[in-house]
Amino acid sequence: MELHDVWFVLIAVLWIGYFFLEGFDFGVGILTRLLARDRTERRVLINTIGPVWDGNEVWLITAGGATFAAFPEWYATLFSGFYLPLLVILLCLIVRGVAFEYRAKRPGESWQRNWETAIFWTSLLPAFLWGVVFGNIVRGVKIDRHFEYAGGIGDLLNPYALLGGLVTLALFTFHGTVFTVLKTVGDIRERARGLALVLGVVTAVLASAFLLWTQAAHGDDTSLVALIVAVLALLAALAANRAGRDGRAFALSGLTVVAAVAMLFLTLFPEVMPSLLNADWSLTVTNASSTPYTLKIMTWCAGIATPIILLYQSWTYWVFRKRIGTQHIAPDTAH
Repeated sequence: MELHDVWFVLIAVLWIGYFFLEGFDFGVGILTRLLARDRTERRVLINTIGPVWDGNEVWLITAGGATFAAFPEWYATLFSGFYLPLLVILLCLIVRGVAFEYRAKRPGESWQRNWETAIFWTSLLPAFLWGVVFGNIVRGVKIDRHFEYAGGIGDLLNPYALLGGLVTLALFTFHGTVFTVLKTVGDIRERARGLALVLGVVTAVLASAFLLWTQAAHGDDTSLVALIVAVLALLAALAANRAGRDGRAFALSGLTVVAAVAMLFLTLFPEVMPSLLNADWSLTVTNASSTPYTLKIMTWCAGIATPIILLYQSWTYWVFRKRIGTQHIAPDTAH
């Protein structure tokens, strides 16, 4: 296997890790309006991800940096052609981070309510837009002979990509709901369990339609295996949630995310951005990659840094592993 193939796999792993972690992160943010009944319950939900949300975004930064260094042509075409949706995502992530940090800086009701509203919308929009972005990457876009995007914003709003956006929105919300069941106690936990059943059914319908469409248009035997794993894992997560096996339900919802994203990358390879204008103008792991020397240096750096990051993030999740409920929210921080 060539180094550019290795780095395609590594970038796929980084995106899978990002969507696994930030997926439930976004889902919990959406639940602050979908599940929480009052400000105290919203505080409970925010506290479940408070210690980890910023660490989850490290995966996005790493994935973007790795794409820039390993596949500069892919990075350039992607960020120029998808400028508007990626800019909206970036702005949402900035506002979302500020909202987490500033919400509790003042006790005023309107102050906290406005930041909580910001958390909801800046969780919902990226959850939807990431599906639109990756739907277009898999489907292909208008790339000319110079490997430049030749379409407009309207070309990105096609039925396949919009369905992809609905899938990621539903899947991340379901993933976040299962995470809430795992991390909370009391009435909010029981309501989250019931909501997870409803969201799981909706997600199963949307995801099955999108993944079958993807398989029919771009898939092969390996992507078919990933599709089957994703669907079975989602159904098993629903069963585990109903049976009260919270840890197993979360692991299975995470496996659904992993298998679904893996399927998208499996349908891409060896291309990284197919061209709808001419197949010869598509970006591939070969014509979009950096030099072998650059990839070699990157491999050594990644081999040293990645285990350290994984150990630190695992330690963070272990430290903040306990469940919380409304009884853990002090009166002076609930208002």
